[in-house]
Amino acid sequence: MEESADREAGVLQSKRAATRYQILVGIAERQPAVSQREIADDIGITAQAVSDYLQGLIEEGYVRSPGRGRYEVTKEGVDWLIGRTDELREFVGHVAEDVIGQVEIETALATAPIMEGEAVSLSMRGGVLRATPGATGSTTAVAVTSADPGRDVGVTDFEGVLDYDLGRVTAVSIPRVQDGGSAAVETATFAGHAADADLVATAGTEAYAAAQAADLDPDVRFGTPEAVGEAAARGLDILLLAVADELSTHLDRLRDGNINYRVVDTAE
Repeated sequence: MEESADREAGVLQSKRAATRYQILVGIAERQPAVSQREIADDIGITAQAVSDYLQGLIEEGYVRSPGRGRYEVTKEGVDWLIGRTDELREFVGHVAEDVIGQVEIETALATAPIMEGEAVSLSMRGGVLRATPGATGSTTAVAVTSADPGRDVGVTDFEGVLDYDLGRVTAVSIPRVQDGGSAAVETATFAGHAADADLVATAGTEAYAAAQAADLDPDVRFGTPEAVGEAAARGLDILLLAVADELSTHLDRLRDGNINYRVVDTAE
């Protein structure tokens, strides 16, 4: 009866359910060759306790053992994990949106004198969050600090949705030096895109050399995927020149952030 209750309890309600969850995750990460000692060390219990939990998980059909020291999570075990993971995701979302969101403080740029406690309207321009006195905009907040025009001001208690378009990234793959480097690129194929971009970013020495060959002065010389993604998320259009080895990482980050991008062919 107790085991059945633990099986149905959420991982935030039962220490036993939480431990079962961690052990199943540990098996899924390591299967089929699973070290009970490694799992024990990871979650802070004894190897004997892991063995006892494993026996119960096998009996319930959540884990199967095709051989000594070999364990695999079954479909039933995966389904149980998914259910508990969805529960955790909902709880984290509640904390982020309903709890932390109520006390979250963002930084904006004051467009006019702002007094602490004053209602402000928020807007995104030039990739910068801006606060204007008065609650007339579609997105409002309350200032938690005072600020002169052009200075940073803390804001909280947000209402409404910030209305602005995400930026777009025009990505250019630059060969590694051993594959020809910047000399293998026809700069005319991407130089014209700079006029339509808010920022020019380079990632890698070959990319910087290609920018210079096209008479472009990069705004961001060390363009990390995080920096480029953040700039686009703030509404800036970016021309990104990246060494071929680094470009896929940038594109993965853009896809994860739902940022539009296109890749320009620069082959001569």
